[in-house]
Amino acid sequence: MKKESFNRVIIIVLDSVGVGGLPDAYKYGDEGSNTLANTAKTVGGLNIPNFKKLGLGNIIKVEGVEPSKSPMASYGKMTERSAGKDTTTGHWELMGICLPDPFPVYPNGFPKEVIDEFEKKIGRKILCNKPASGTEIIKKLGEEHMKTGKPIIYTSADSVFQIAAHKETIPLKELYEMCEVARDILRGEHSVCRVIARPFIGEPGSFVRTTERRDYSVKPPGKTVLDYATDVGFEVFAVGKIGEIFVNQGITEALHIDNNMDGVDKTLAYMEKKDKGIIFTNLVDFDMLWGHRNNPEGYAKGLEEIDKRIPEIIENLKSDDILVFTADHGCDPTTPSTDHSREYVPLIVYGERIKSGVNLGICKTFSDLGKTIADLMNFDAPVEGESFAEIIVV
Repeated sequence: MKKESFNRVIIIVLDSVGVGGLPDAYKYGDEGSNTLANTAKTVGGLNIPNFKKLGLGNIIKVEGVEPSKSPMASYGKMTERSAGKDTTTGHWELMGICLPDPFPVYPNGFPKEVIDEFEKKIGRKILCNKPASGTEIIKKLGEEHMKTGKPIIYTSADSVFQIAAHKETIPLKELYEMCEVARDILRGEHSVCRVIARPFIGEPGSFVRTTERRDYSVKPPGKTVLDYATDVGFEVFAVGKIGEIFVNQGITEALHIDNNMDGVDKTLAYMEKKDKGIIFTNLVDFDMLWGHRNNPEGYAKGLEEIDKRIPEIIENLKSDDILVFTADHGCDPTTPSTDHSREYVPLIVYGERIKSGVNLGICKTFSDLGKTIADLMNFDAPVEGESFAEIIVV
C-alpha cells in the first residue's frame, strides 16, 4: 500500500480480553472459554456504550453490548497462530513474530540444577519451587520468608519464574538483581518466557503485592514491526509492560504504570506531546487483578472504567491517527481455571481516515495487525501476517 501514510498509531492491548476459544482450545484445556462473553453473562450484562459504538458487539454476541447498526470502527477478531497462550507470545505475534513451539513450563517446579545454581549465585536458599497462586503463596509462606530471608520461588501454568519477596526483607534493588541472575541462568532448554519480580509489603495476615512488579522477558528471536519502525525514524513509546515484553528492543521510551487508569493517563500524555510514531500500551489489570483471580465482577468494572475513557482518547486523536484496541490472549474469570485461556482476540481499528463498519472477519494470525501498521505507516517490515490496510483506508 503506497498511499499517503499515517503518522501515528495508538495500540491499546486490553490484556487477556479474549473473545472465544480457538479451534484448538481443547488442547490447552480451554474449551468453553470466552473471557468477554462469559464475563458479561455472569454479571448480567456489560455497560460499555463506547465500545458498543465502536463495534465490539459486532465481533461476538456480548450480553448488554448489542451489535451497532453503524459501527464507528472497522472490527473483527484475530487467531493466535503461535503455540501457547502467554503474554509474550501474544505480543510478539501482534508485532510479526509467530512461534512454532511453546515456551517451557514447570508443573512440578524447576529442576534441581536450576535451583542449585540460583541459590549459589544469590547466596540464599529458597522457599516453595512449585506452581502456585501469587497471592496465596505469600499468604502461606510470607511469614517464614520474613524470618529466614529466603525468597519465594514459584511458577504457574505459564512459562514463568516468579520471585516474591517482602520489601523489608529483601530490598527492591536486590530482588531485581535476583531476577537478572535467574534470567541469565534460564537459557537454552530452560528459556522460560518471563522472570517476574513480585515485591510485597505488610504484616502476616495482611500482605499486599506492590505495583513494583518487573518482568524480565527473553529477547524476541528476530526483528519485530517495532524494530522496522525505529529503523526508518519512527519513535516507539511503550506504556505498561510493553518495554519489558520486548526487552526494550525497538522501543524508544518506556513508562511503567500503576494500574489501568494510570496506563490511560500516560497514553494520553504521549498523545499530547508526540505527534508521530507508535504508542503501544498494555493494560494489565484485566489479567493480573481479575482474570487470574476469577473475579468477573472486577473484570466487568474494569471494562466499564476503560469504556468511560474512550471519548477522551478519541478527542485527542489527530486526523492522521489510528487507534487500535486488541488483546494478547484470554483469561476467563468464570471458568475453574485461573490460568490464561487460548482464545481469539478482538480487533477494533478507528480513525478519521479509517472506514467505519468494515467487518474484517477472522484474521489468520495476530501478525496481520503488525503487517497492517507497517503498511499504513508506509515502511517495509518483512514479518509474518497479511495486511488489511487496503480495505480499511478511506
